[in-house]
Amino acid sequence: MNFTLLVTVITTGITLVAAAYIIAKLIGPRSYAKVKGEPYESGIPTRGSSWIPIHVGYYLFAILFLMFDVETVFLYPWAVVVKQFGAAALLSIGFFLLVLVFGLAYAWRKGALEWK
Repeated sequence: MNFTLLVTVITTGITLVAAAYIIAKLIGPRSYAKVKGEPYESGIPTRGSSWIPIHVGYYLFAILFLMFDVETVFLYPWAVVVKQFGAAALLSIGFFLLVLVFGLAYAWRKGALEWK
């Protein structure tokens, strides 16, 4: 019974995605002007090349920020249920924070947080 349910869900998903794609192609606007392919920002045409090399440190810093920011969000649900689980919850969040601290120390030691 579970196999038929799985097949039904997958078939329905594939059918809905295909239908949405076909409908979008049929009724969507068709404009193949050269201007449509040009990049712009806030309606102002760009000057020069849009392909500017950006230092990889910016991306690394952003990824580290997102990683620690998202992991910190996991502290809120824990704070709500900490009284219900007692010492087990305290031990698990302690391990979680220890992993965070080791990750931060590793990034700091590798120089990922320094602007050069």
